[in-house]
Amino acid sequence: MLHRTLGTTGPQVSALGLGCMGMSALYGDTDRAESIATIQAALDAGVTLLDTGDFYAMGHNEMLIGEALRSAPAKAREQALTSVKFGALRGPDGAWLGYDGRPAAVKSFAAYSLQRLGTDHIDVYRIARVDPDVPIEETVGAIAELVEAGYVRHIGLSEAGADTIRRAASVAPIADLQIEYSLISRGIEDRILPVCRELGIGVTAYGVLSRGLISGHFARDRKLAANDFRGMSPRFQGENLQRNLDLVEALRKVAEERGVSVAQAAIAWVLSRGEDIVPLVGARTRERLTEALGALDVTLSEADLAAIEAAVPADAAAGDRYPAEQMAHLDSEH
Repeated sequence: MLHRTLGTTGPQVSALGLGCMGMSALYGDTDRAESIATIQAALDAGVTLLDTGDFYAMGHNEMLIGEALRSAPAKAREQALTSVKFGALRGPDGAWLGYDGRPAAVKSFAAYSLQRLGTDHIDVYRIARVDPDVPIEETVGAIAELVEAGYVRHIGLSEAGADTIRRAASVAPIADLQIEYSLISRGIEDRILPVCRELGIGVTAYGVLSRGLISGHFARDRKLAANDFRGMSPRFQGENLQRNLDLVEALRKVAEERGVSVAQAAIAWVLSRGEDIVPLVGARTRERLTEALGALDVTLSEADLAAIEAAVPADAAAGDRYPAEQMAHLDSEH
């Protein structure tokens, strides 16, 4: 398994990380046994970075990871690194109630996460969305105090814009920015990625398959479950969906000519963007995990990259990444 470093101050991690959100919420029904088996299969394959959020099914995802780690071999537990997002407020009915980046809240969130994960520290800790009512300097300062106390190893950011990244880095070393980045979500290339590279901040890229949209497995006539948030995502709606799946078919032709799957081509493209970028794969089953790991064996030439980008040009995606209300909370879009 190839290894990369999350920025100049962050830990060494596997070339791919496992995003565990879908094992608990937002993508329809889940299978607990298969989820745990998938986490353990990822660890066995050399994946070290496990990404979660304390608000994924209101703590369920952290407890799931904790259970998987407890029953994993000792070596796998020792190598596993946890990346935790906090700050999103949820109601008992699952409603989204905003974000809280106040220092006292930061430390309270961390206390509960440590308990649910069953560990004495979190490897990378970050607010899920910048709280517009709390200066990022205060939020990062609170995480820095957790680092000093030994409860957190590294400070991260999530969906932060270039100016916010600079302000955060003026307070304490930032190891990593987690942000959406894929063939059809390339907005970070203009300002955000250059700032991260200037400051020595790594990037963990989520949504590398755009929530399954460019996985090669999403059917045009697929009916999404009521508890699958993609049903409200602009890119999965009506004409937008059909236009986006046309891009996938163009990518499929390129992938098949090179003997790889659509998903492997899309993941390999993100891997090719730089040693400072670690793609998170959201595999919920061992089958999908195996396919994703196959991207590590894909070597893309300059001609291959040109063909992929011709099939899926920058800014070709139809529809925003999130519904309008959620887009308004993305500091990275401002």
